[in-house]
Amino acid sequence: YSYLNKKKETKITPEVKEETSYNSNIILDVNYSSIDINGNEYIINAEKGEIDLNNNNIVYLTNVSAILKPKKKDLVTVKSNFGKYNTNNYDTIFTKNVIITYLNNKIKGEYLDFSIERNSMIMSKNVIYSNKKNILKSDVIEIDLETKDTKIFMFENNKKVNIKSKN
Repeated sequence: YSYLNKKKETKITPEVKEETSYNSNIILDVNYSSIDINGNEYIINAEKGEIDLNNNNIVYLTNVSAILKPKKKDLVTVKSNFGKYNTNNYDTIFTKNVIITYLNNKIKGEYLDFSIERNSMIMSKNVIYSNKKNILKSDVIEIDLETKDTKIFMFENNKKVNIKSKN
């Protein structure tokens, strides 16, 4: 009789549902503007930006356009499908269908590393530089933003920069 009447102890653990709160890290119509100590202005716009959850100083951009307004120098514009912008130092990586235009010059490529700290732009991957007179194909074009000095080169020593005259 005592065996049958023993009550089984049952622990009831309440089911706890964690409520997750989501904060959007998407920004539409992104616009950043800065002026360095020399008076050079840098403006970047994008259709959309997504803040990196691991580093809130990094913003991933979509449909990007940038304007560099060097003090007392010619305007430079940059367009690309994507970008990675650092809000601390303003350095920007432009990727996919990158186009740089200044004066009558156009540089197309797939990857552009723009750095205010380094004071340079380095375009690589399928680089095509064109103006009214020439078309040039290379692996890399590096431009000093201060002096406008330009280095054009190939990664492999046995390959040569291809230059074609439009005349």
